[in-house]
Amino acid sequence: MTNIPDQLNDAVSYIRSQCQMKPRIGLILGSGLGNYVDTIKAEWSSEYSLIPHFGTTSVEGHRGRLVLGHIEDVPVAVLQGRLHLYEGYSISEVVFPTRTLAMLGIEVLLVTNAAGGLSKRMVAGDFMAINDHINLMGDNPLKGRQMERLGPRFPDMTEAYDKKLIKISLNAAKKNKLHMREGVYIGLPGPTYETPAEVRYLQKIGGNAVGMSTVPEVIAANHLGLRVCGVSCITNLAAGLSKNKLTHTEVTETGKRVEGKFQNYVTMLVKQIAEHLDGTTR
Repeated sequence: MTNIPDQLNDAVSYIRSQCQMKPRIGLILGSGLGNYVDTIKAEWSSEYSLIPHFGTTSVEGHRGRLVLGHIEDVPVAVLQGRLHLYEGYSISEVVFPTRTLAMLGIEVLLVTNAAGGLSKRMVAGDFMAINDHINLMGDNPLKGRQMERLGPRFPDMTEAYDKKLIKISLNAAKKNKLHMREGVYIGLPGPTYETPAEVRYLQKIGGNAVGMSTVPEVIAANHLGLRVCGVSCITNLAAGLSKNKLTHTEVTETGKRVEGKFQNYVTMLVKQIAEHLDGTTR
């Protein structure tokens, strides 16, 4: 049986042998958003394939690189791309990088993704502060043998996305003149996009955006006691809400189009989260 805590020790030991910096905030950069790492003052970086038990990414727009460095003066650990269930990974493998960041000492996980909008009022390039999620992936990273070193058997998910951090994310968006709404993210396993009938169902159960990621990492982060802030980039309208057929090219192109706005926004958001952690946010 796989011993996840021992594997985490292997990954953390390797990373610390290369870089002693302790990050405060962890970032996961989703599809089309990975170029944000170019704005970071990097102290060390590594391909996932070189880090024990990390796996490798296979999706366009997910570079598969861990970067330790600073955003302004805030120490951060950045996952440039993520693993997905549809790539054939187990859900434990999907959340392994998130758990590694927690072991490195982060206090907050900022998770971003590309998502399909479930409302005709949304347009490609909008952003959404995630205030809750619905797990339709048919899996959970906490199933199986209890890992007491990581967290409780039955973690509470009442505030999976930290309410204070949601307010901070909305405030940062306003200052950067981003069109941002607040809503519920629904996670499905993929890799097919949803059918129009499925989209109507997702709307009825309370979803505002849909994607193929994020939920596993957020569950794992809450289990580890991390505070979570989530932001979706709406890269397209879901099936049946527009005349266009869905493609991954549209997702990555929208990410590139909003790249500048996204970079300025995330930089401000990270700084404001750090100020909040220090108790200096007004």
